[in-house]
Amino acid sequence: MELIQGFEVAFQFSNLFACFIGVLIGTLVGVLPGIGPTAAIAMLLPITFNITPVAAIVMLAGIYYGAMYGGSTTSILVNIPGEAASVITTLDGYQMALQGRAGPALGIAAFGSLIGGTISIIGLQLIAVPLAKVAIKFGPPEYFSLMCLGLIILVTLTGRSVTKGIIMGLLGMALSFIGLDTISGLPRFNFGIMQFMDGINIVPLVMGLFGIGEVLINIEKGEEQGKIMKTSFKGLLPSLRDWKDSIVAILQGSVVGFFLGVLPGGGALISSFVSYWVQRKISKHPEKLGTGAIEGVAAPESANNSAVGGSFIPLMVLGIPTNAVIAILMGALIIHGVMPGPNLMEKYPDVFWGFVASMYLGNVMLLFLNLPLIPIWIQILKVPYRILFPLILLFTIIGSYSVKNSLFDVALTIVFGVVGYLLKKFGLEAPPLIMAFVLGPMFEESFRQSLILSRGSFGIFVSRPYSLVFLLLAIVFMLSPFIPFIYNILRRRNEH
Repeated sequence: MELIQGFEVAFQFSNLFACFIGVLIGTLVGVLPGIGPTAAIAMLLPITFNITPVAAIVMLAGIYYGAMYGGSTTSILVNIPGEAASVITTLDGYQMALQGRAGPALGIAAFGSLIGGTISIIGLQLIAVPLAKVAIKFGPPEYFSLMCLGLIILVTLTGRSVTKGIIMGLLGMALSFIGLDTISGLPRFNFGIMQFMDGINIVPLVMGLFGIGEVLINIEKGEEQGKIMKTSFKGLLPSLRDWKDSIVAILQGSVVGFFLGVLPGGGALISSFVSYWVQRKISKHPEKLGTGAIEGVAAPESANNSAVGGSFIPLMVLGIPTNAVIAILMGALIIHGVMPGPNLMEKYPDVFWGFVASMYLGNVMLLFLNLPLIPIWIQILKVPYRILFPLILLFTIIGSYSVKNSLFDVALTIVFGVVGYLLKKFGLEAPPLIMAFVLGPMFEESFRQSLILSRGSFGIFVSRPYSLVFLLLAIVFMLSPFIPFIYNILRRRNEH
């Protein structure tokens, strides 16, 4: 019944149009290398301030899962992943294109994405409601412990170094403390600058780090677009043999992607790599993977789209973002006065169920967009970077100014753009910073509220069952990087 009401909301012209625009821009973002959904959503966030919350989340989410579709196009045809989650698709996709099978590769990527995305939406429907009934019993201690778990998983799974992940998380937390104290209401860490009284807005932060930062790093690389393959786009529909070879890969990719998407720090990138690894383990002919096997395209493309659906569960049900894109979407909902969490389905059923229904529609739209428009996307790939990047910079500056009509926000965007460039240069990852920045105020507030409830006793965090479980899981994840080291020491002892 709720889903039927959701479709009524989704079929409203404004929401349907927002969904179409979102998936169209998302596909384009996925096709164009070097932009990514995070930067695109950050740049387009100000546009959503004058539309309804449902249309805003539908459009921004459409950009996210649309980019997963579009990223496969350049991976297969040009051997350049348009989006990070499509890196693994280049291994078999480009080899299939070289063998004259670009059509089936693009076709199975589109159908696999549709199936993976649909399975993840069904999972979202099945898990969200019962999980919300449990989460509604959570108090400040449970939220504090849950956010500890989320942040620790994030810094241990994101990037190449746990130490760097922790540094970025602490930096994001420090930035979130600028402004007014959440309990006393007194100003802090504003260094006497009046514009910092309200804290740092998420829009200049993400637009600088991901928009300007990505442009600067790409300009420095000075890489020219890859040579577009001259290939026939006929035969985009996979044959029965292709379906037989791919169906298991699509199903396992959908399941793996969904559950990894739920985990903080998991996301589409890790899901695509893990799914490819699982496919190599279960395949009857693992030696074919990497040489142009169609299941090597089907598995990661199903996984990265399924992961997107999974990543919305912690946001919608617990109010916890799992990656940088979801953190920005959470910021968009809060700006619209919609607080994600266990009460979302009860207080804003039109937002939740309208969003779920729109994802069904968006995935179908993407199937019909991706296949016929592939020749057009290839032409867009030929737009010189010297034209593309100035347009991105212009749009970023206009977007940051439009939030508060503030030149101070423009200056902040430029500063964070330089910071984003330097982070890339030193091998530091921005997603932990964004996640910690969004979670910082809630993390602090739940911690202080818990101590107020317990009159200063830290025992409240271990005396409540859910809180204790989350803390124990957090400790396990925190120690996980050291498990191989400890295992090697114990093995050497036994050998001696």
